Amino acid sequence: MSEFTPTESTLSDLLRRDPRAEWIARNRLHPLHSSVVSAGQGEVRGPSGLLRKNPHVIGFIGPNGIKRIDRANLSAAGLNGKKRAGEAKETQLPLHIVDNPDGYIMVVADMIGGRLTGHDKDILGLAHQLVGENKAAGKGSIAVVLVCFGESKETQFDLAGVDRLLHITGQEFEGFAPEARLSALMQVEAQYKPVNWLFPDSIHGGTDLACRLASRLGERPATQAWQVTASNTVSRGASGSRDISRETPRILMLMEECANAIEDTRHQVLDLAFDADAVETGDDYRLIDQGQIEVDSNAVPLAEAEFILSAGNGIHNWDQFHAVAAALRATEGASRVAVDDGFMPRSRQVGASGTWVTARVYLAVGISGAIQHMQGIGQCDKVVAINTDAGCDMVKRADLAVIEDSEAILDALLKLAQEHYLSKEQEKSDAA
Repeated sequence: MSEFTPTESTLSDLLRRDPRAEWIARNRLHPLHSSVVSAGQGEVRGPSGLLRKNPHVIGFIGPNGIKRIDRANLSAAGLNGKKRAGEAKETQLPLHIVDNPDGYIMVVADMIGGRLTGHDKDILGLAHQLVGENKAAGKGSIAVVLVCFGESKETQFDLAGVDRLLHITGQEFEGFAPEARLSALMQVEAQYKPVNWLFPDSIHGGTDLACRLASRLGERPATQAWQVTASNTVSRGASGSRDISRETPRILMLMEECANAIEDTRHQVLDLAFDADAVETGDDYRLIDQGQIEVDSNAVPLAEAEFILSAGNGIHNWDQFHAVAAALRATEGASRVAVDDGFMPRSRQVGASGTWVTARVYLAVGISGAIQHMQGIGQCDKVVAINTDAGCDMVKRADLAVIEDSEAILDALLKLAQEHYLSKEQEKSDAA
């Protein structure tokens, strides 16, 4: 029997596993998780030695079958440690130019708080898909127009895919003013004859305004649309249990994630001419916005709250916490630790074992970020963290983090909030 002597080449071909790297790749909360996974291009070697794809690094599949990447771009903005402030230069995206367009697609955005929402950006992405299909069909160049009303605080229309901007301002368009806004849209229709009207199918005014416009124009709109091409539209029906396919109409009410938002180009954002004097206005409007009613923020169900101030184990001055929540008009939340210690009622617990929240702003004070809590705030738009531990998971998840003692920050917030509302009251009294 001959004896086998391994050579240097055969030894180099042997598969060597790194148990520590495999453990880090499976542990999403480990500080080195992202760097280990990125080094393997999203692949993890399992216990059997087979390579397996890690589903957590390839995005997720939206309701329309399109692979989506995290909206907050956390993987590139600090969660994986690859890109931090001052370490990477901002990339200059190519400019998309539309000269002398042959037609327009109008996107009427919700613009909650004066800024584009993720829903609005998805619809702008769909508008550009329709532009591409129309161009391929030989229908000429078409510009995407964003129509918005009232105050605008958005500073990145160019990165969202806006070729032309139609910003309609005036006291009559502020607040809930569907009749005045409908009159303005009718003037836009008469002036430009858009190829399509795109609205968010939402409770923030998009659905209501789209229905009014369709009724006035005698059009049959598509509602709950989630897969759209220039020729065919698939809508959700029967409480989302059925799909309804039909020819694409002029007026579309679109669901979230109907398309990918624009990411690779900049756009011109040129102002579009609009004859505001031709808009029909009058005193015969039947719906008059009387302003918002002052309510107790803690009377709002936690799952429906838009602004949540949440407390964790880092809160020691609870009287101060309640005072700040009242001054900010925020709904109070808490981590499981704060609830178990008896500082907050069980109904205020946020997380997988408590209440899943979808707030526009979630302000976490003294919360380290247990996995159950992170799951519960997964659908929050913006997360702000106040903590003394710069390495905790909540700080890594946050869009904005303040590394400081919570009591000092809350004291400063309380003073600023009180000054803000005092100035508002002074303005009201001066106007009266």
